[in-house]
Amino acid sequence: MRGRLLVAALALLALGAAVVGLAAVRASLYDVDRLDRTVPTRTALMRQRQAAAARRGRPWRPRRIWVPYERISPLLRRAVLVAEDDAFFQHGGLDWNELREAARRDLEERRVARGGSTITQQLAKNVFLGDQRTLTRKLTEVFLALRMERALSKHRIFELYLNLIEWGDGVFGAEAAARRWFGVSAADLTPRQALLLAAVIINPRRYSVIDPPRRIERRVRLIAGRLHRRGALDEAQYRAALGLPPPTPPADSTGAAPDSATTPLSPPAPP
Repeated sequence: MRGRLLVAALALLALGAAVVGLAAVRASLYDVDRLDRTVPTRTALMRQRQAAAARRGRPWRPRRIWVPYERISPLLRRAVLVAEDDAFFQHGGLDWNELREAARRDLEERRVARGGSTITQQLAKNVFLGDQRTLTRKLTEVFLALRMERALSKHRIFELYLNLIEWGDGVFGAEAAARRWFGVSAADLTPRQALLLAAVIINPRRYSVIDPPRRIERRVRLIAGRLHRRGALDEAQYRAALGLPPPTPPADSTGAAPDSATTPLSPPAPP
């Protein structure tokens, strides 16, 4: 009995090593370096969505407008980091705490149930792999993320991510999303618009930024609270992000609001 268990354990280890080795080989086949110089016209995720639309017999054309990093709302950039990968500028492509939690959840449910992906991993998945939930794809994503962190700057990774991420059916990138859903550029998003876009990244084809469900409103409150505590949102912006009216100006000592106070008369001009 003990011998059979040992053989089974060794077989599992060999299988695991083979799967990891296959993922590493697959990751080495992709040209990561070119992302530092060029932008892909079609990502793996776009091709996957197009193929799915073709199977249903409907036309599909992606909306995508590339804009430089500096032309994307700073508030949207901060909100996306809080929502998706708060430690992005500190880690080397992988968040080990999230990976451990994802592995535990996957083992419990016997499927790839929890993402645990950093922004770098998400970019690797979108550009090269698509979103099928398989163990080999996930491991390939991990190896690709490590390669991307060595080949590209953090600034470039985040710029690519913000321009290529899916933000609705056929909508890719911050500029296309801002125009499609709010009729403004990515540079001119209001606090609420920016936080709604960050909140729906978890499933942008399921959740609407125009009619956000309770789960998205909870995420908006969570993101807004963190940004407010860090000083990235002032009180007026915080309330605007939550869809609340602006704060009431404090009254002066007479009980009147400052803008209702009378202006003192100027002294008479000298003779």
